[in-house]
Amino acid sequence: MSFIAILGAGTLGGALAHKLAGRDRVRAIRLIDPASGVAAGKALDIQQAGPVERFDTRVTAAREIDAVIGAAAVVVTGPADTPDEDWQGEAALALLDQVAGLTRRTPIVCAGASQGPLVANGVRQLGIDRLRIFGSAPGALVSGLRALVALEAGVSPGEVAINLLGVLPAHPVVLWSSATVGGYSLEDTLSPPQLARLRDRVELLWPPGPFVLASAAARVVEALVAGGARRAFTCFVDEGSREGPGAQSVGVMLGPGGIEEILPATLSRFEQVRLENALGGRA
Repeated sequence: MSFIAILGAGTLGGALAHKLAGRDRVRAIRLIDPASGVAAGKALDIQQAGPVERFDTRVTAAREIDAVIGAAAVVVTGPADTPDEDWQGEAALALLDQVAGLTRRTPIVCAGASQGPLVANGVRQLGIDRLRIFGSAPGALVSGLRALVALEAGVSPGEVAINLLGVLPAHPVVLWSSATVGGYSLEDTLSPPQLARLRDRVELLWPPGPFVLASAAARVVEALVAGGARRAFTCFVDEGSREGPGAQSVGVMLGPGGIEEILPATLSRFEQVRLENALGGRA
């Protein structure tokens, strides 16, 4: 039976396990952490919520990293011993190296807000295919943007379409010019003061909290393993050049092996200049 492996039983890992289980679109989840007691406790708690929340997803725990073998997707979050932090730096890279060796083709999703550099280092230092490893956190920022736009426009977030490029968190490039509300141009729908308020609030949305990060990661995982109608996601992807800034936010289409397509974006001249500056590392 295929399963989703979540590395880390910290706050984000636990929230993601619960979100995935509650949506009941994957058959099994394995929560993996050296602090096996914490992982087992969270797995049991989520499993016991099944009858109440009416889901049948099986949730188990494991201690050793080789428990990722056979997973349909591996999600990297953060350790239980520092529950509010992501796996980062050399420790994260060593963990990623083990995962890549144990799962030769399995897609790897880095769910933490601070894991853009981990995505880039996985490609550049470990040689992981850049279409196999990516980060889901930019999708959480897009969710926040949609919520803010919806409040200004007096509509539901589902009626808002907006894209995000750039290098997060230092140089986000929101594509206001192509954003829409109910199919109509955002710039034609909102007043200049409303648009100015939205632009001023972007930096306040980062870093996203664990629950929106978990929601973004859950939908990415489901797209990898459950199939269904194709839809776009906004993810951290290494830009493919060892000289570039690293992982950037781009639109992608996903499939069972990871990224199937990196989507082109429509930018205004001003947004194009901002993106070039962001990718060049300039303020």
